[in-house]
Amino acid sequence: MTHSFEPAPETPFEHPSWSVNATIYQINTRHFTPEGTLRAAMAHLPRLAELGVGILWLMPVHEIGEVNRKGGLGSPYAVRDYYSVSAELGTVEDLKDFVAAAHDLGLKVILDWVANHTAWDNVLVEQHPEWYSRDWKGDFRPTPWWDWDDIIDLDHSHAELREWMTEAMAWWVREVDVDGYRCDVAGMVPTDFWETVRAVLDEIKPVFLLAEWEARDLHHRAFDMTYGWSWNDALHKIAHGKADLEALRVYYAWDAKAYQRDSIRMLFVSNHDKNAWEGTEYEQFGDALEAAIVLSVASKGMPLIHNGQEAGMDKRLAFFDKDEIVWAEHPMRDLYARLIRLRRDTRALWSGKHGAPMVPVPTTADDRVLAFVRQDDDTKVFAAFNLSPEPVSVAFRESPAPGRYRDFFAPDGSDGQTVEIVEGEPVELGPWGYRLLIG
Repeated sequence: MTHSFEPAPETPFEHPSWSVNATIYQINTRHFTPEGTLRAAMAHLPRLAELGVGILWLMPVHEIGEVNRKGGLGSPYAVRDYYSVSAELGTVEDLKDFVAAAHDLGLKVILDWVANHTAWDNVLVEQHPEWYSRDWKGDFRPTPWWDWDDIIDLDHSHAELREWMTEAMAWWVREVDVDGYRCDVAGMVPTDFWETVRAVLDEIKPVFLLAEWEARDLHHRAFDMTYGWSWNDALHKIAHGKADLEALRVYYAWDAKAYQRDSIRMLFVSNHDKNAWEGTEYEQFGDALEAAIVLSVASKGMPLIHNGQEAGMDKRLAFFDKDEIVWAEHPMRDLYARLIRLRRDTRALWSGKHGAPMVPVPTTADDRVLAFVRQDDDTKVFAAFNLSPEPVSVAFRESPAPGRYRDFFAPDGSDGQTVEIVEGEPVELGPWGYRLLIG
């Protein structure tokens, strides 16, 4: 027998070309406008295009179950019919029009998909009860150990269920022209199911798949991007004095070595789960918030904006009932617009193999300062973050850091100020301060 010792491709598919320098934006349609409809949300599309985001993630649009419903309107993750659009949001035609309008503006749209479980009154309960998991008594069961009593688990050991679910996902790509999916609790569903889904969808058109999970194997043949939950958790603990910088270095070390070079990690300071159950980004990060946002763009990965962040939203949105984002002009919008434009136009900051790796820069204050360089043949980015509440004078030791740069956040507000980093010469960083320098 002849054996090949050539390395196999780590990720034997290509990310859609439109995704590699994109920023993703999450829309909770229920809360996005006073009307809470897809038609009303369409009016925001030009604003989002101007902001510079590239991928719009719509939370589940399907009809919501009524049996064991939580709150007045229920969880959008308790799906009653995978081929429906909830009347609360509009119609399938409304969604088609939303997607078409987004495409006209150069935006892509991915839907939230829930393959692990359904509502108790999903149409499949009557049509295919054998496709559901059962408890020790033989009854339908929610996901064990979680407070998810408004849903019941599917059993993916049935090939017929896998085929049905894959065809349902393909239908929305073919008929509505959506550009992919954010897949809820993806790690609770067998990975080989997602790998088949990926192959089927890519036969229709290039799609982008985001897994709500954190695991290397999901990147191999299925997902473009996974959640950076541990990145968020490490930064949150640092911001509240419950961890030091080593927690974040562990994330970057693990990501650099254990994950594929072409994997994309979604970096975020908020999302619908964090906002609803743990607090707004202001509660989560306090004075460290702006540094965390800049780091989410400068790091290897893809930044997420949760709807309302660009308006400085400082309230928790209800999850099971109607709530409303208060749209207002806010400095956060300008910060995001500048950072998104920088990411889009600076190849070193792109995602996966299309961007440059993060090269750590040793400092004289490694207990408080995170510094790194991302550099390719055309661009160089040097970033330094004081992740502590005290000012620090820090110098950078032997590394790729020395050189002349344009200060992206020049004190006088200009983008053209030139600065030089010299090995051994100190740089002053205020509490939770940062420097983002472009070579």
